[in-house]
Order: sequence, then C-alpha cells, then structure tokens
Amino acid sequence: MLTTAEIASEMFVSVNTVKTHLKSIYRKLDVARRRDAVHRARAFHLL
Repeated sequence: MLTTAEIASEMFVSVNTVKTHLKSIYRKLDVARRRDAVHRARAFHLL
C-alpha cells in the first residue's frame, strides 16, 4: 500500500491527479475508503 504522494511519484503525475482518479474509482465501486475499494475490487475479480 502506497500513499497518494508515493503513487503520484511512481506514475509521474500530480497528487491531485491521483486524488481525482481515486474519487472516481471509489464512486464506481460505491466505497469511501481505499481499503474498501481493494476488498470490493477483489470481490469483483478486478485485482
């Protein structure tokens, strides 16, 4: 598990870009936290 800043650094994008994408993912998975998103994605066989 990486922080938002670490993800941004690894992907060569801004922190705000990562936050925007995370919000979109959370909305689509109907979750509020990163941990819940991972569990939901695994349940849907996305990870």
